[in-house]
Amino acid sequence: MILESTLENVVTIQKSKLLSKPIGLLRKLKISFKSLNSHVLIISGVRRCGKSTLLLQIIPELDVSEEVLFLNFENPQLFDFKVQDFYKLDAIIERKKASILFFDELQIVDGWESYVRQKLDEGYKVIITGSNASLLSQELGTKLTGRQITQELFPFSYIEYLEFLHLENTTESVASYLNDGGFPEYLKTMDTEQLDALFNDILYRDIVTRNGIKDAKSLYRLALYLFSNIGNRITASKLKQPLSIGATSTVMSWFSFLEMSYLVSFIPMYSTSTKAQLVNPRKVYAIDLGMVKSVSTNLTEDLGRKLENMIFLYLRSKYKEIYYFDMHGECDFVCMKNNKIIECIQVCYDLTPDNLTREIHGLTKALTYFGLTKGTIVTFKQQEFFEQDGLVIEVLPANQYLAR
Repeated sequence: MILESTLENVVTIQKSKLLSKPIGLLRKLKISFKSLNSHVLIISGVRRCGKSTLLLQIIPELDVSEEVLFLNFENPQLFDFKVQDFYKLDAIIERKKASILFFDELQIVDGWESYVRQKLDEGYKVIITGSNASLLSQELGTKLTGRQITQELFPFSYIEYLEFLHLENTTESVASYLNDGGFPEYLKTMDTEQLDALFNDILYRDIVTRNGIKDAKSLYRLALYLFSNIGNRITASKLKQPLSIGATSTVMSWFSFLEMSYLVSFIPMYSTSTKAQLVNPRKVYAIDLGMVKSVSTNLTEDLGRKLENMIFLYLRSKYKEIYYFDMHGECDFVCMKNNKIIECIQVCYDLTPDNLTREIHGLTKALTYFGLTKGTIVTFKQQEFFEQDGLVIEVLPANQYLAR
């Protein structure tokens, strides 16, 4: 329980701070504002990727005559906010004559779905942002009776990175992005301590505290291991012993928590069997390449894996379902849309006489299996064109592929 006066003071201060922020780089999210009359807009993404700045960019798209109320539920003064406190918030909304409600990290309040559904029924426009992918779950859709539109926001893409830093689209810029990543605040200062602090903040605030994890040190070691092994195949059973974690089920749970917080993503091997997808190793990728550089324990830099991670982040923004392929040849990414594989991509930092046959073989195996006639090999700076057995293989430098 909290005092209504405390809540109102927080609302006033937070709105003032929000409106004093610079608008920043316009993000490339396609949002249908007409649907806000009947649906809640949910924007989910990793911490510090620019969600509050996006709210500022959204406001001009709405009716400027309407009053806006903004409330971040992670404010320490709202630590004891409970579902019964929503009636105090209602009183403040009424006094301020607000009709557009922005709620940040609302998911930490149990029972918030009923309140949001109520505000929709009362004719309010509701926009929610949060740092946990649970906001996109099917279970949430059931609780909101399907009255939600969901979007994900990520750190700056390569193209946004170029715009933000006023860079040309060159191989040198690709090299810089592989090193810097796309967290907006970090790109302003290039202070790696920001990325270290953010990594720890996500681990301890979003995962350890919220899920009651007692062995935080082992979780930390697991997260470091994953960031140090981007692009590699990972299995929970093989990590249990070297990381001194008690049970495979614990590792699996922690995988889920890390993925829900957006720190990492896992992609399964393609199979028509769901069971096989669960049993086979998954490949792991990190949310940001600057954070990889900051926290990875690798003593040598694997540019090939970083380029692969970069291409994954690009594909992740386009496709909901991404797999790797391994049937008598490996292809890094096969992307599905509407239950159909529509793109096969191989990533190789530098094609050489030693690896050319292997890279083409894996890609052509995937193309043949899925009945496609054209595939892509993304490299750091090479451009080639091959035809083999009726299949077209285009080799593109990363800066050209990412700008398509």
